[in-house]
Amino acid sequence: MSETRTARSRGTVTIEAERCKGCELCIPACPPAVLTMSTPVNRRGYRYPELHAGCTGCAACLLVCPDFVFEVFRFDTPVEHTVEVTP
Repeated sequence: MSETRTARSRGTVTIEAERCKGCELCIPACPPAVLTMSTPVNRRGYRYPELHAGCTGCAACLLVCPDFVFEVFRFDTPVEHTVEVTP
């Protein structure tokens, strides 16, 4: 059973999938748990992280990534959005 909650986002990230080597360090590092590994692979043959709704722009993924896959962007005004959460 899932529930919805409102999250406040102060930013988001972009992902450079072609740089990724599939280490998956970003997945458990993400506090809002909005990253999953892709099914498709990049040109190098690695699965890469995909971003889902709910990113807060905390930069945890950026800090753990050895391949500089993430770029963080901050919003001038925080954005509120509804996120579906599965317990």
